[in-house]
Amino acid sequence: MAFRKARCIFCGAAVLGTFLFLATSMRAQQNPKGSDQSSSSASKSPDSSQIAVPAGYVGSETCKVCHEDIYNNWEKTPHWKTTLDTKGGPSRQGCESCHGPGADHVAGGGDVTKIFTFQKASTKEINDRCMTCHAGGTQHMNAINSVHTKNDVSCISCHSPHHATQPEFLLVKAQPELCYGCHLQQKAQFEMPFHHRVNERLVQCSDCHNPHGAVEAKQVRTSAAQDVVCYTCHADKRGPFVFEHEPLKVEGCESCHTPHGSPNAHMLKVSNVNLLCLSCHTTSFANAPGAPSFHNQAAQYQACTLCHTQVHGSNVDRTLFK
Repeated sequence: MAFRKARCIFCGAAVLGTFLFLATSMRAQQNPKGSDQSSSSASKSPDSSQIAVPAGYVGSETCKVCHEDIYNNWEKTPHWKTTLDTKGGPSRQGCESCHGPGADHVAGGGDVTKIFTFQKASTKEINDRCMTCHAGGTQHMNAINSVHTKNDVSCISCHSPHHATQPEFLLVKAQPELCYGCHLQQKAQFEMPFHHRVNERLVQCSDCHNPHGAVEAKQVRTSAAQDVVCYTCHADKRGPFVFEHEPLKVEGCESCHTPHGSPNAHMLKVSNVNLLCLSCHTTSFANAPGAPSFHNQAAQYQACTLCHTQVHGSNVDRTLFK
């Protein structure tokens, strides 16, 4: 029985081999020069290393001949991967994607007037050139509203494509020292006894602000009330609550707190909590409910928050007791 099975398998293999041989012979007869044509077309296909560079462009390897140190630094940055962008063409590749075509620069013996240099360009020219690639990023969508741009701060004031000290975002300095170069007032605020831990490197300036532009004031990553960015860390204060503390929805966290730092606990605007509460809860100056007559304001250290503990909002009590 086993002999019969083996014989059947052998016969089947023989039939299959005969069929493949006949099919190959028929194909060769129909196209006798097919193999020659395929080899000819393969020999004529252009090698990627031999593709001609369009007039005006010389390629990054040519730049390396004179600018080897700069090239070696640039080669370690994310910008180097533009050399692989074959779809964009030479205007999107390597050094010439930022500096423009370099043929005239090379022919002129390194004439700097024949190529775009960032050192002598205006802020608008620099930013426009960077935005040709970066305009579509989520961080740059509001670049037109950037306070930095309006104050003549260019991209290379903070970033360096060739000599960055920080691999992330190619920054010339690490945060917050980079920001402190201009924002000296905020530097002093972060030295206050109670502050966000920016100097301790637990929070970065860019966690709350978008340096490339935002819709709201101070380039804060937030809504009109400027509170959403606070809830990124302080999620327990967000709510929604059944009984809201109205200033949070109208003015945001800054109605009571200073965001960078304060000499007062919890970064409050004033040291006396009662005075902070009475800035709204008076019958003379605000629409908020006034303090009841039975409240003894003569007791200087009897803070409102001893009873009204849920100052950010409550789900069970209208007077924010608990």
